Amino acid sequence: MEKKIFYRRIRMAIGSGIIAVALQSPLSASELHVSPAGNDANPGTVENPLATLGAAQQLARATAGKAPVTVWLHKGVYYLPETVRFTVEDAGCTYVAAAGETVVLSGGAKLDLTWEPFRDGILQAKTPTGLAIDQLFVNGRRQIMARYPNDDPGVLPYGGFAADAISRERAARWADPTGGFLHAMHKGRWGGFHYRITGKDATGDVVVEGGWQNNRPSPMHAAHRFVENIVEELDAPGEWFHNPGTDTLYFYPPVGGDWDGSVEVVRLRHLVEFTGTKQVTLRGLIFRHAARTFMDTQEPLLRSDWTIYRGGAVLFNSSEDCLVADCEFDQLGGNAIFVNHYNRRITISGCDINNTGGSAVAFVGDPGAVRNPLFQYGHAIKYSELDKDAGPKTENYPKDCLVDDCLIRGVGTIEKQAAGVQISMSMGITVRHCSIYGASRAGINIGDGCWGGNVIEFCDVFDTVRETGDHGSFNSWGRDRFWKLGGAPAAELPSLALLDVVKPNIIRNSRWRCDHGWDVDLDDGSSNYEIYNNLFLHGGLKLREGFHRKVWNNIAINNSLHPHVWYENGGDEVTRNLWMGSYRPAIMPAGTWGKLVDRNLFTTTESDRLQFAVHGCDTNSLVGDPLFVNAAKGDFRVKDGSPALTLGFVNFPMDQFGVRSPRLRAKARTPLIPTINIGGGQSTAAAAGTPWRGAVLRELQEGEFSAIGVPADARGVLVVDVSKRTPAFNDGVRVADFIQGVNGREVFSVQGFLDELVKDASGNSVRLSVIRDQQTIEYNVQTLPAVPARRE
Repeated sequence: MEKKIFYRRIRMAIGSGIIAVALQSPLSASELHVSPAGNDANPGTVENPLATLGAAQQLARATAGKAPVTVWLHKGVYYLPETVRFTVEDAGCTYVAAAGETVVLSGGAKLDLTWEPFRDGILQAKTPTGLAIDQLFVNGRRQIMARYPNDDPGVLPYGGFAADAISRERAARWADPTGGFLHAMHKGRWGGFHYRITGKDATGDVVVEGGWQNNRPSPMHAAHRFVENIVEELDAPGEWFHNPGTDTLYFYPPVGGDWDGSVEVVRLRHLVEFTGTKQVTLRGLIFRHAARTFMDTQEPLLRSDWTIYRGGAVLFNSSEDCLVADCEFDQLGGNAIFVNHYNRRITISGCDINNTGGSAVAFVGDPGAVRNPLFQYGHAIKYSELDKDAGPKTENYPKDCLVDDCLIRGVGTIEKQAAGVQISMSMGITVRHCSIYGASRAGINIGDGCWGGNVIEFCDVFDTVRETGDHGSFNSWGRDRFWKLGGAPAAELPSLALLDVVKPNIIRNSRWRCDHGWDVDLDDGSSNYEIYNNLFLHGGLKLREGFHRKVWNNIAINNSLHPHVWYENGGDEVTRNLWMGSYRPAIMPAGTWGKLVDRNLFTTTESDRLQFAVHGCDTNSLVGDPLFVNAAKGDFRVKDGSPALTLGFVNFPMDQFGVRSPRLRAKARTPLIPTINIGGGQSTAAAAGTPWRGAVLRELQEGEFSAIGVPADARGVLVVDVSKRTPAFNDGVRVADFIQGVNGREVFSVQGFLDELVKDASGNSVRLSVIRDQQTIEYNVQTLPAVPARRE
């Protein structure tokens, strides 16, 4: 009897799935009113409103497509019994919160439970039979699923981690951990993994399934891991555990604050879906209580580091000219907004998106629209297999969409391969006047070169890469069909790079700060970019190998350009920029760098300007004080008389970064403005190496770990040079090889490498374990005394 009562309560709270549509038509079908205090038998007038969105939708469809329809939602929480689905029948409808009223669309349910003491301050209550609880909210705030170690918001990653999270000793405390979850960072901190615990084996070791959430497979990080949803770990205020077998909820109430005993639980993954509709608008609504989806993040994306879940609290499919405006997305378990496959002119404007488990806004097209799609990092095709037609094969991708004036903060609270805005297999996406911060990984990520035409402008992106590594506030990859193409003539690569990225991507008039990576990071293969009028506050600009990048009129505070692994014929142009230090290269070609690297201003020393002159850099560049207007206040325009102006530098606005609306500006943070270092040298000359059998060896320096493709804390020996027709070259040693092992034993330094060779001097050869082109290979090298190279 008790369970029946509770079940009746939850049905009343979320609204019955059977909607009684009013028999009486409203006075005006072009305007309807809805209130949680209304009745679906009402006509939908302001005096006699409907009670549910379902009833309003049925009435609105009678007029939709013939005349615009506005559905006014009045204050309260609308617990959705199922996902609201807009189709062609809803074309032209607007759903808007009444002026000054707070309207919440919830994918959850409110439970009024009877609590009893359990133990040690923990309460227990019976829940409706069959209820699954993904998240628990009290007084509007998400509570903590019972976990080890306990949550500490000041500790990153994960709010705390423990190397022994699934140790046999820890697991011995758990009677049955089935249904728990293990979360762990990637070994290289390139995102993370998630696993469902399925039990323990006969030896007491934890058994899990999962780990498919990252497209760069690796072991779990040795230390950065935690477990949750295990009853024995329920030991801290704010923690909870639900036992579906006994329909019992256990909760340790937070210290302080009023609580009436009610809780909200999360049920739905998607709150609203747009499918094949046009001109539908949502305005002024709060979206809350969407389920976590980390175990369904499985689909790999085009040789990027990502896998994706194609869903979110709001999901767009095959829709056009739709608008989500002035809405709030609060504490959602997965992605907030997902624009999937064919969509045109979708606009997200004036929204506050905070504390999302996944990405805030994602635009992801169909791999079937890609020519020669490749999905795993190590996959490649041969030149003879190349489809040489440019652009997409089909129209099944997002195009001409806009994210404007949005405040995005707290991204990737659960999933660590997440972004404020994610763009993949899309074209013409504009991200404008957005403030993005508090991100576990990138603020904005472009996952591939398909198909360009994206514009990032007037954005303020900072406090990113907080829990991961080797990334930037902006990150991109361009591992398109030209990249690692087997047998391709080198002279053709510049044109082949444009087969997918058919229009330039533009990054302009934005402010960037990344304290844990690069401010802007163009990684593997990123091509056809125009980067200008940007302010880099901390990490500078990284350009890894790619083609057709134009970089001009940017300012890097206390940093500079980081060129990595450039192609000899990449055609990059870097000019009229303000650099505060010398370039910081990694594994660059021996000859001229790029098409043009010149007419830049160095604010430090003449030696910084001249350091890479041998590579054709900065013959006509200058050194001097840029004469900033007010650096302490973040105004890095230059005054009249600045040497930058003689080089062609043009001032750009310093007061237009980030959100514009007063409502959002009042909430938004801004980045820390650094103290500048004018005139102080920041030369980064490479350390001398150690000769070995015709090669030169040394340990990694600064950003070389990224160029090699290893974690920042990786140790080993880098081959910085090897002459042809020498013993090392003849054995297969090549420039940029990163040696990590000798006969299965790890090496951490040049001296350690040489010591390991001595141990095996009695043999004819040893086997080296080497990272080359971001892949692990092995080969043998001779240990006998070197034969002098033959002169030719």
